[in-house]
Amino acid sequence: MTALFDQLRAGPRSVLNRIPFSGGTGDDDETRRPLPVSGMLAAAWTLGVGLAVLTTLTLIGWIAAPRGAFGQGVAEVFRAACQVWLAAHHAGFAIPGGRVGLLPLGLSVLPAALLYRAALWMARDADLRLRMPARLPKGSTKDLANARRRAQLVLIAQAGVSLAAPYAMLAGVIALVARNELTQPFMGEALLSHLVLAFAAGSLATARTIGPWRSMLRLLPERPRALVAGTAVALLTMLGAGLVLVVVALGTSFGQVRELSDFLAPGVIGGVLLLLVQALYLPNLVIWGLAYLSGPGFAIGTGTLVAPTGVQLGSVPALPVLGALPDPGVTSPLLMSVLAVPFVAGAIAGVVVARVAPTPQFESAPLWGFGCGLATGLASGLLAALAGGPLGGARLSAVGPSAWEVALSVTLEVGVAAGISAGLANWWSMFHGARSAPAPVRMADEVIAKVTGKIKPSAGLPGHWMNATEADTQPIPAIRDDWSDEHTPFDPTPVVPRPAGPLATAPPHEAGDPEARRDIVDETDDRGGHVIYVDPYAWDRDS
Repeated sequence: MTALFDQLRAGPRSVLNRIPFSGGTGDDDETRRPLPVSGMLAAAWTLGVGLAVLTTLTLIGWIAAPRGAFGQGVAEVFRAACQVWLAAHHAGFAIPGGRVGLLPLGLSVLPAALLYRAALWMARDADLRLRMPARLPKGSTKDLANARRRAQLVLIAQAGVSLAAPYAMLAGVIALVARNELTQPFMGEALLSHLVLAFAAGSLATARTIGPWRSMLRLLPERPRALVAGTAVALLTMLGAGLVLVVVALGTSFGQVRELSDFLAPGVIGGVLLLLVQALYLPNLVIWGLAYLSGPGFAIGTGTLVAPTGVQLGSVPALPVLGALPDPGVTSPLLMSVLAVPFVAGAIAGVVVARVAPTPQFESAPLWGFGCGLATGLASGLLAALAGGPLGGARLSAVGPSAWEVALSVTLEVGVAAGISAGLANWWSMFHGARSAPAPVRMADEVIAKVTGKIKPSAGLPGHWMNATEADTQPIPAIRDDWSDEHTPFDPTPVVPRPAGPLATAPPHEAGDPEARRDIVDETDDRGGHVIYVDPYAWDRDS
């Protein structure tokens, strides 16, 4: 009976451990699944949870909006949720007379977070930590370290593919469900976007299982690691400046933004949804700010331009956040000073590149700095391509920054500044390091003399104790057997001090002499005392 109760208690726990994302540790070997199976379960879980969240939000919008917005039935609501899910992965749509490619990048946070959480479960469920190559002992060769790094990268790539492949196949099904008479999702963009996002999230989560975030960079060799660090610093600096620019523009034009919101009169629920949509487009606006700082600027339709050199606008979409755009005309010289931001970001990135991977050749450091600028330009161009796109046909077929213009401008600005700063930082580190390098110690007695020379000599010695002669040393008192020990009552007779210096002589040792030493006692003698002789020159004869 006791065994039966134990099985009943352990039964629900074992079942929960077999359910994905239930919080169970799953330590039993029977619960371990192959990596492709774990990846398929993780992909299905991500898609189910994501669609459930978006269907709920779409249903709220369907209740608040007019009935013609989402169709007449709940099936149309689910189809609209599928379209929003595809838009979250930056998959465009074809509409009558044009296409929709200007999609909110903030919406990608939902599938990215779900994929990362699912990838962590996949790595734990498939025991990828145990399959990771073991740590090498100290003193291992460089070839063994490179082989271990390659094995880690291969396992990370396998985990990314195991999650991305089934996730992309499920995305194809969602793209078929989301079709209707007005919107036709692009199947190629849907498959590619889901594949790339799932592979990135799966690889990142699997690499996270190796150790802390800092250890992930150690998977790369030294030079690529320096380029990645410098590119990240430059890109984050420019994106931070773009965010500050957007916040300042919204603060100074808050009145116009509020007037546009009142003109739309969306109501309570509609106002919340409108605010949510504008918040989801905030990453797009930050990238537009990056394009503005780099020089090319961005467009709000064909024939328009918003740049530091000038602003040319026409009619803009009725989105309240667009009320923060500057007025048409020539910009002020103070506003043109933002063009210095890419050079500052490049200077910081060049120092980071030189600090992470210094080079002994002075001429190669600027090349690595310019390579950092090239990587930053390519990343900025990719972000510009994702942040812009068409919003229909005719005039709104070009909205956002130009990808190739942003890439070229950022490459030249950041690359030149990073090359100069990397060369200077590398020269300074080599020059300063050569001057501050400690000189090698050739003889131990030099170090001993340097350390002991800081000790102040005693008043009774002429100098350093190693330089003293026999005539210069002070007398060493002898402990006689007729001296009193600690058990003898204290004698209050004052002790006459002996003269100090090189001419001091040994005191007489006759009994009753007032100059006899009574302050030295052999505490280990319990048999009446004995004489102890100390040879001060024994250290010289031990060798």
